[in-house]
Amino acid sequence: MSMYPTILYGDAKAAIRRLKEAFGFTEVCTYEGEDGSVMHAELSYGAGVVMLGSKGREGLFARTMADAGPVGVYVVVSDVDAHHKRAAEHGMEILMEPTDQDYGSRDYMARDAEGNVWSFGTYAPGAGE
Repeated sequence: MSMYPTILYGDAKAAIRRLKEAFGFTEVCTYEGEDGSVMHAELSYGAGVVMLGSKGREGLFARTMADAGPVGVYVVVSDVDAHHKRAAEHGMEILMEPTDQDYGSRDYMARDAEGNVWSFGTYAPGAGE
């Protein structure tokens, strides 16, 4: 099974730039509307992909998500401390410094400019199955 979180941003272009610079995501594709809004973008990190777009567009998904609150996304990284350092150097709001968890993971948390919470750590759900 595959899952792809989808997040709408007030300023999707700025979000794409910050996610790439601060968190090391790679831009896979971006499709813009005639008005310059981001209709659909995909950013990858390892084997995972997050989809995003601009708020305020037409369509059922955009209308349904118009008043949605922030989301939380967990991303598996191999070097939590190096990843945290990069995010901090790029001015991301760090909510939790790298911390060893009781369940064996090392994690940190950051918030992006629009309130979404990004957790990065070594825990890989289902890896022990």
